[in-house]
Amino acid sequence: MDSKISRADDDLQKMLEVKRLKSDADKRVGSEVFDSMTLKTLYKLANQGYIHLLNGAISTGKEANVFKGVDEDGKIVAVKIYRVTTSDFKKMQYYIQGDPRFQVKGSNKRQLINNWVLKEFKNLNRAYDAGVRVPKPIVAKNNVLIMEFIGNAQGIPARLMRQVKIKNPDYVAQKIIDYIRILYQDAELVHGDLSGYNILIEDEEPIIIDISQGLMINHPLATELLNRDIENLVKDLKKMGIEISHDEIKRKIMDLRG
Repeated sequence: MDSKISRADDDLQKMLEVKRLKSDADKRVGSEVFDSMTLKTLYKLANQGYIHLLNGAISTGKEANVFKGVDEDGKIVAVKIYRVTTSDFKKMQYYIQGDPRFQVKGSNKRQLINNWVLKEFKNLNRAYDAGVRVPKPIVAKNNVLIMEFIGNAQGIPARLMRQVKIKNPDYVAQKIIDYIRILYQDAELVHGDLSGYNILIEDEEPIIIDISQGLMINHPLATELLNRDIENLVKDLKKMGIEISHDEIKRKIMDLRG
């Protein structure tokens, strides 16, 4: 088994240009991200043509890193890799329990992460099919999710809303509220962690990201999380100069009048 893993690792390094890690901290993070199971998963995805190059991090989080990849056709993709060693399993269990789409038995951490990635993939599909601007999901396998790269043709990724000076805040605010409404009404999902940290801006267009914790609207926690999303949005919009109340946003989402 070890020899097979070693060969897969060697072959992967030939197929993928992984950014060289220089500092001790970078090497530690690299070993956490590219463990043997992840390397085997990437190798399989490479053999299937989903990735040919992997050459630089777009973002680094506590639980997952997002890398810029290139598929066999030369198209830039985003490759999100969840780390088994640092993921918040209690949080994952909190959001995945009660979701009829997933049956996670016992406390197997890798199984939980694999289901978490599948959950994000399915949530993205539901949102994308409903017309919400999210990264188009491409494939999910084990702890790796490949999706549409959000950025320009030169490979420069779009920036987070919290990092951008919005030129037309009224337009952006309305688009975000429309997307939350579509997510709720048509995709029947609540994002659950919406904020300026999970919205990208590309040419004044908002793109909703990081929807792994999203819940179906019939989930017992859905209303609580929707209210939290709205509260976060009220605060973010206020920073943009948009004054709108929690109740007004909720009426728009629920399509209530009055």
